[in-house]
Order: sequence, then structure tokens, then C-alpha cells
Amino acid sequence: MKDLRGWWAVRGPVAVAAGLTVAAGLGVRAVAGGDAAKYAGDALYTVLLYALVLLVAPRLRPWAAAARAAGLSWAVELFQLTGVPDDLARHSALARLVLGSTFNPPDLLWYLAGAASAALAHLGASAARRRLTT
Repeated sequence: MKDLRGWWAVRGPVAVAAGLTVAAGLGVRAVAGGDAAKYAGDALYTVLLYALVLLVAPRLRPWAAAARAAGLSWAVELFQLTGVPDDLARHSALARLVLGSTFNPPDLLWYLAGAASAALAHLGASAARRRLTT
């Protein structure tokens, strides 16, 4: 039980943020369309990866986590150049959500925007927590 409390104390807020990010991504798709929804989804994809990176390595500094999340996003986007994600997306909605289907150069910029936004939010939350505990 003590280990679970420790896990939750360190990773709980990140797990909640990951869930909220998924909800935001689904919400954007439900209320918006076109490029706005697509690029918001790209940025939120990287925000989710940021949270997943922190779940695995909670002691990472925000900009290090942002670099890893952006790097993973870029790797997935570049993987789309092989055509494999497109083939998988035709057979699986999950593969389409996780890997996308076709390479789109502007996505690379939106992944950076998502990573930077996540790092800035993380820094802001950390500063607020420090103010509350001092």
C-alpha cells in the first residue's frame, strides 16, 4: 500500500494529465473540424507523449521530457514515410490513432508546439506547487 501511495504521489498528477489530454483530443475532434482539429490533435498527441514519458521517468526536467516527446512524435511522423502506418491504419483504428497514416510536414511543427506547451505547463504547475508548500 505504501508503494502505491508513493507511485500516486509522484505519477498520479501525470496520469490525470494524460487522461485529460486524451479527453481534450477527443473533444477537439467532436467540436471542430478541418485543419484546426487536425493540428490541435497533433499538438495534443505530443502532450500525451510528454505525460507518458514522465510516467516512465518522473524525475526528468520539463525540457528534457519535451525533447523526448517531440522526438518520439517526429519518429512516428517520419515512420509514415515508409507506408507501413498507412497499411496498418487501413486495418486498425487503434493503429490509425497511434501511428497516423501519411506524412505531413506541418505536423512536425505542431509536435514542437505541443512539447513546448507541455513543458511550460509543467513548469507553471511546479512553480505553483512550490508556492503552496512554502
